[in-house]
Amino acid sequence: MSEISPEKLSDQLQAGEDNLLVVDIRHEEEHNDWNIPDSVNVDVYNELTDNPEAAKDALADLPEEKEIVTVCGAGIAAATAADVLQEMDYAAKTLTDGMNGWSRVHRHAPVQVDLDGTLIQVARPGKGCLSHVLISDGEAAVFDPSHYLDEYEAILDEYDAELVGVFDTHAHADHVSGAVELADRHGVPYYLHPKDALAIDATPLKDGQTVTVGGLDIEVIHTPGHSEGSVSFDIDSAALLTGDTVFHESVGRVELGVEAGIEDSDVEGNAATLYESLQRLLDRPKDAVVLPAHDPGSPEPPVSATLAEVKERNEDLGRDRAKFVEELASDIPDHPPNFERVKRTNVGQESVPTDELADLELGPNNCAAE
Repeated sequence: MSEISPEKLSDQLQAGEDNLLVVDIRHEEEHNDWNIPDSVNVDVYNELTDNPEAAKDALADLPEEKEIVTVCGAGIAAATAADVLQEMDYAAKTLTDGMNGWSRVHRHAPVQVDLDGTLIQVARPGKGCLSHVLISDGEAAVFDPSHYLDEYEAILDEYDAELVGVFDTHAHADHVSGAVELADRHGVPYYLHPKDALAIDATPLKDGQTVTVGGLDIEVIHTPGHSEGSVSFDIDSAALLTGDTVFHESVGRVELGVEAGIEDSDVEGNAATLYESLQRLLDRPKDAVVLPAHDPGSPEPPVSATLAEVKERNEDLGRDRAKFVEELASDIPDHPPNFERVKRTNVGQESVPTDELADLELGPNNCAAE
C-alpha cells in the first residue's frame, strides 16, 4: 500500500501542484459536510467495503494523467481504493489516517498588525481552528492552542521566545484544548474565565484586567453569550482576539453550553447576552485587526480583517436586538461532533485518554451560528 502523510499532502496542495487529485470515497453527505478543499467525491465506500471489484466502474472515469490521493474517514477504505486504482494502472496513494490525519495538519503565518512585536496565526485547516502566538521582547503568550503542542513549541523555538502564559478565549466545543498541558510544560499560568473553568485549575480572568507580555498590554474583555466565560483580548488596541464571540461573517452559537448540560442559562438569554457583548467589541478602534478562533472551511493563515471590514461583511452585526435574539435562538445548525464530551473535557469535568482525542475531534467545525 502506498501512502502520503497529511503534512506532505498539505505542502503539495499549498504549492498548487496541478498533477494532484484528491479523491474522497466517502458518502456524498459526509464529503459535503467536511472535506479537503478541491477534492472530488466518488461515493464508492459501500462497494469498497463489500466488493472492491464493484468500485472499478465508478473509478474508471478519473483522469489517467493525475496522481491520485484517496481519502476516507480513517484511511481504511481509502487504502483499498488506492489498491484498486493501482490495479487499474493509476498512480494512486492513500492519505495516512484519512480525514483524521488531515485534522492534525497545522499551518502558520505572521499577521500584519501594528504592534511592537510579532503575532503568529496558527491555522488547522482540517478543523477550521485558529490559534495565535504573541511574541514581544523575548516573551510569548499562546492563545487557544490545539492539543498538538509541537506546533507551538516549534514557533517558540523559531523566535527564541520564553512562554509566560497560555490563554483560552473560552471552553471550546469542537476541539480539545492543549492549553493546560502547554502551561504545565513550561510552568506558566493557564488563563481562563471562572465561568468556563468549572472543574479545572486555571488562573482566573476578569473583565478589564490587563496582562503584560513583553512590552505589550493585553486587555481582557468579558464577552459572554457563546459561553458564559467567553472573553476577547484587546492587544494594544491593534488586534482583537475574539474567540467564538464574533467571526468575520457570523457570530458564535448560543446553545452549546446549555445542551451540553454545563450551563444553567437558556438559549434566548444567551443570545441577548451575546448581543450586548458584541456592542462592546464594536466600540473598539475600527482599524483593529479582528482574529477569531475559527474560520469556516479550510483556513489559510493569516485570516484577518479590520473591525470596519467585519462590520460591513457581517450581517449579524446589523440586526437590532430583537431580531438578533430571534434569529440565534431559532435557527440552530448541526452540532459539532461529540460537542458534549469536548465541552466537558475543556471545563475539567471529563478526562479523555490521549489515544482517543483524534477520534473525538473528527468531523467539521460547526461553532458559528450560521
